[in-house]
Amino acid sequence: MEIIDLHCDVLYTLSQAEAPISFKNNEKLEVTLEQLKKTNTKLQVFAIFIDDTLNENQRYLEAIRQVEIFHQEIITPYEEMVHITDWKQLQQLQPNQIGAVLSLEGCDAIGSDLRKLQTFIDAGILLCGLTWNHENAVAYGAEEDPTKGIKPFGREVIALLNAHHIIIDVSHLNEQGFWDTLQEAKYVIASHSNARTIQDHPRNLYDQQLRAIAEKGGHVHCVFYPPFISNEASVTIDDLVKHIKHLAKIITPSRVGLGSDFEGIDLYVENLTRTEEIPNLLQALEGIFTTEEIKGIAAENFQHFISKIERS
Repeated sequence: MEIIDLHCDVLYTLSQAEAPISFKNNEKLEVTLEQLKKTNTKLQVFAIFIDDTLNENQRYLEAIRQVEIFHQEIITPYEEMVHITDWKQLQQLQPNQIGAVLSLEGCDAIGSDLRKLQTFIDAGILLCGLTWNHENAVAYGAEEDPTKGIKPFGREVIALLNAHHIIIDVSHLNEQGFWDTLQEAKYVIASHSNARTIQDHPRNLYDQQLRAIAEKGGHVHCVFYPPFISNEASVTIDDLVKHIKHLAKIITPSRVGLGSDFEGIDLYVENLTRTEEIPNLLQALEGIFTTEEIKGIAAENFQHFISKIERS
């Protein structure tokens, strides 16, 4: 069974390392080449995430550095890794190849300069979040006042992303920003969010938001971070399955996927601590969903989603 994971923070980990870390098989990494091969991963999305304590110029330069790390440490050394810059390439991968996509986790790196955003578009990003958890020149994050919407510059950002058929990721937006984005974005997805009905956390989505994403033609990819799953001290795969069942109930199984957030989390679901354990989650879905539905959640739903982008 193929796997597609829409979010990991390996680039940030590599950028912060005091000594070189091999992406191939370093045991310190939660996502490695060997684990991706072992789990038959077809596509891994690598987020560009920067520390919001940096000043505006430092943020841009650090994001550019992570693009360089992506090529130097993940793409160039390994013939199995293929940089996907057009979704059509995903269907052209050979059985031994793994697609790698760049995403921008929040527009903090661009400040209020569309030319900087164009730089990342030219670098091949195919997904873009407008914020992380905090306010920037574009919008307000999940931890900000939920009544504040997209800023005027944010509308310019959305227009540029639409022009290049970039998927806009709503996972880190506050509520009003979410609704504003849905009105203007061409393609929308939540790359790593869960159901707020099950766990009332600002990073999760209310049922009306889930329905709105589905009506827009978008998908929601569940995240593996325990605070977004349950308030219990020990969180299990069964707890995460509750979210997947709820998402499937609200938006149908065909619009649900995976967005682990590995390397971006410091707490873990039992038996779901790294890429090689994702099959444990898929196994837990057996008896709840059909084999075809599980294949969809694992990878095929997202492939159907991007097929619509290819036809645009």
